[in-house]
Amino acid sequence: MFRDAGRLSAFLFGVLAAGAVAFLLLDTLRPDPAPRPIAPRGDLAPREETTIALFEATRGSVVSITTEERVLDPWSRRAVDVPRGTGSGFVWDDRGHIVTNNHVIAGASGARVRLADGRLFGATLVGTAPAHDLAVLRVDAGSRTPPPLPIGESGPLRVGQSVFAIGNPFGLDWTLTTGIVSALDREIPTRGGTIEGLIQTDAAINPGNSGGPLIDSAGRLIGVNTAIFSPSGTSAGIGFAVPVDTVNRVVPQLVATGTYRPPFLGVRHEDRINRLAATQGLEGVLVLGVTTGSPAEAAGLRAAREGADGRLVPGDVIIGINGRAIATSADLESALDAHSPGDTVTILVRRDGDEVELSAVLAEPRL
Repeated sequence: MFRDAGRLSAFLFGVLAAGAVAFLLLDTLRPDPAPRPIAPRGDLAPREETTIALFEATRGSVVSITTEERVLDPWSRRAVDVPRGTGSGFVWDDRGHIVTNNHVIAGASGARVRLADGRLFGATLVGTAPAHDLAVLRVDAGSRTPPPLPIGESGPLRVGQSVFAIGNPFGLDWTLTTGIVSALDREIPTRGGTIEGLIQTDAAINPGNSGGPLIDSAGRLIGVNTAIFSPSGTSAGIGFAVPVDTVNRVVPQLVATGTYRPPFLGVRHEDRINRLAATQGLEGVLVLGVTTGSPAEAAGLRAAREGADGRLVPGDVIIGINGRAIATSADLESALDAHSPGDTVTILVRRDGDEVELSAVLAEPRL
């Protein structure tokens, strides 16, 4: 009996010893649970440092915009506000004016603006300029209004220079994308006509980016992201922005009056008359009247008038502005819209069968 017990003890000891050896062997082969050592990063590249600094300096001036639409509740038969869409915008001045795209807020019954610090405000619509896809909202953030973005210039932009877009694509707030100026002076059709003079960029712009700023490497506003060209509806590397020179011309008027009017020339014209004249081979904008004291009068533009014999004496026909062909009233308004009050423009007119050049200094719009 004791002999069997001794054999059993020896057997158990052998099993335990073998188990211990196996455990030690498995423990040796088992992967180390400790994290791997971290390789030193070193300094960020200068370009990375610049991009980070630019984003940190500007993100606080960018806002997220959500819009609402008023619909009829079929159950209660009451009008209720439901979420409609999202967009982006940026702080224009220290009075709480926010610039965005007109298409972001068009048709909305209300809008809310969220700042980078998380504060949410109901927004008031100040004014719109659909022809430029621009709109201005206002929020009352008091003394804690974020700083406005520095204003740059779009005139000196060159294809190939770096640009940065900040916005809220697909509701992903304060997203930074980078790219270059791909082309200048693009135009895109809209429901209301054509938007001209746009900046083309390959910085990713997606739904929700609309109304956000396009910034140069100095951190200055150079455009307002407005549209993309894409078969899928998402970024395909072709985005467009309203140039800041246009923004800086339109927005101050929206802030002051709620509407935008191009620089004042002072001629009366009607597209219906222009189209009728075009059927007779007389293309251009017929001057039907000249405002007293206007730039047009100072330049010597002649309106249609009644002659001594009672017959109608045709006036000047505007066929060009600064080398740009003018065939319709829309052409004329668009050509004037590309300028600012105080600019001198060369007007090419057809008069008595001859082409005559006149010079006019554009004035502030008359409200």
